[in-house]
Amino acid sequence: TRACRFCAVKTGLKGLEVDPFEPKKLGIAIKKFNLDYVVITAVDRDDLADQGAGHFASCITEIKKANRDTLVEVLTGDFQGNKELIKVIVDAKPDVFAHNIETVHELQGPVRDYRANYKQSLSVLEAVKKINPSMHTKSSIMVGLGETREQMEHAMNDLRKIDCDFLTIGQYLQPSSKHVTLQEYVSPETFADYKKIAEGKGFLYCASGPFVRSSYKAGEFFIKSVIDGRRNTNAD
Repeated sequence: TRACRFCAVKTGLKGLEVDPFEPKKLGIAIKKFNLDYVVITAVDRDDLADQGAGHFASCITEIKKANRDTLVEVLTGDFQGNKELIKVIVDAKPDVFAHNIETVHELQGPVRDYRANYKQSLSVLEAVKKINPSMHTKSSIMVGLGETREQMEHAMNDLRKIDCDFLTIGQYLQPSSKHVTLQEYVSPETFADYKKIAEGKGFLYCASGPFVRSSYKAGEFFIKSVIDGRRNTNAD
């Protein structure tokens, strides 16, 4: 239901009916594939009464019921900043709660749907930590949209102020001539610098590179080791 100008997903006022059997299907499929780390994501569903929060929670619950040791990351929309809807998902106990700020503060207007904004996205990640301080949070930033290094550092600082744990930084690729215009192919050296800066600011992990996306495989492997380590510490 959103029309962000970087995204190739088609937009409509109303989405398809939600499949009530999807949570159980996910639990079964993940067990069959014997997956130890999964990422659940969805398009924005402003048309639903709970904007899809209940469905996210059901998916998490069913996956964990069928796969006790599987780590679950959710990548959600902003739920229009509704803290009660965010709590529904947090209470289902995903191992990582991810929500993307997408770009720096100064470029939010040209890049994202008018219903999304920088402050609201930060409030989602902040709410997660207030509800459950031990839950890991994660966000992602696209580069190549015209952002400056100073603006990137400012965004990193804002994420660390709300104790965001993990960050991914990747190259924006323009889906078509109708989408927001690509301004720059960022150099590998700059990506490496961003990673170093982010880790210096206290992120537990930063995946930064041209092909990195918000659910980057290498990041998941690292995140898994961090979570497993903390689980073992708590058990001891």
